[in-house]
Amino acid sequence: MSFLLYGIQATTMQTLVMFVIGGTLIYLAIAKKLEPALLLPIGFGAILVNIPFSGALNTFLPGIGEVNGIIQWLFEVGIEASEAMPLLLFIGIGAMIDFGPLLSNPKLILFGAAAQFGIFATIVIAVLIGFPLQDAASIGIIGAADGPTSILVSQVLKSEYIGAIAVAAYSYMALVPIIQPFAIRLVTTKKERAIRMSYEPKSVSRMSRLLFPIIVTLVSGYVAPASVSLVGLLMFGNLIRESNVLGSISDTAQNVLANLITLLLGITISASMRADLFVRKETLLIMALGLLAFVFDTMAGVLFAKLLNLFSKKKINPMIGAAGISAFPMSARVVQRMGQQEDSQNHLLMHAVGANVAGQIASVVAGGVVLGLVPTMLL
Repeated sequence: MSFLLYGIQATTMQTLVMFVIGGTLIYLAIAKKLEPALLLPIGFGAILVNIPFSGALNTFLPGIGEVNGIIQWLFEVGIEASEAMPLLLFIGIGAMIDFGPLLSNPKLILFGAAAQFGIFATIVIAVLIGFPLQDAASIGIIGAADGPTSILVSQVLKSEYIGAIAVAAYSYMALVPIIQPFAIRLVTTKKERAIRMSYEPKSVSRMSRLLFPIIVTLVSGYVAPASVSLVGLLMFGNLIRESNVLGSISDTAQNVLANLITLLLGITISASMRADLFVRKETLLIMALGLLAFVFDTMAGVLFAKLLNLFSKKKINPMIGAAGISAFPMSARVVQRMGQQEDSQNHLLMHAVGANVAGQIASVVAGGVVLGLVPTMLL
């Protein structure tokens, strides 16, 4: 009974707000099926860690003393001390990705690069409105459209807004089918969206598939050394896939490893979602800036495609540029659906998939660039 009274007395309006936020995330995961593997554990974790004297976090219990919490221990060991969880997830992601569409049309890598514009534009805006550089950089990386990259960068840069950044990143990834059509229509005409593109599949040799992850790792390592842990594990997962000699390990990486790490990462990140850290005006600003980053990314990819069309005889449907963000495969599906809405005979999926997997590489390289530049600028 005494614990009940202590808990009721310790419950604040901020605590109740976090219960509502947690419940909302669970609702979106179950009822709307928006990124359920992520939003459900994040939402439940937000409730768990905000229960007064919750054993999920390190806490002092009257009459008992200090109690170590499992969620806080996972956070300290798996994210804070080593960044292991988000990094290990990249092995599973790499094992899932088929870079064939990109290798058959290498110029699509340009769309992946162009669609990272939102990251750097948002960093500038965040600094201008008053965020310290390390926090601004962590907020901007929401535009990578890659939750693990957002968590990793914000943790390495010691941002105090890691919880809000993670929620924004995963929420907007889930809302790509809503955000991207709006942004695409802002910068395209109906005629542009109806541009037909034929797909002539080119065979990609096994040697090309094997060399690709190795070459990407070497190039990114020399261009942006801080990205090696990100790109390297992504490419390692892909090499496992393409080797064709580690079938069961590849399946494990794609399914068991990816699912387990996703589950643990989701509930572990809730350690940074305590009411006193989360319920403040900066969280609303971060959500707004994260949305801006996604919109800027989409528009930059589209505008880059339109720029290429000025110099190309064979026109590119500019929506392909929007698929250059890292939200795979949702963004490619959005482009395919919008293309067929304008012309039922238009098939853009494979072009969009190529740009989408390019965005996977570009987003982790962008994260590495941020990790390499920001500490230097803070010196």
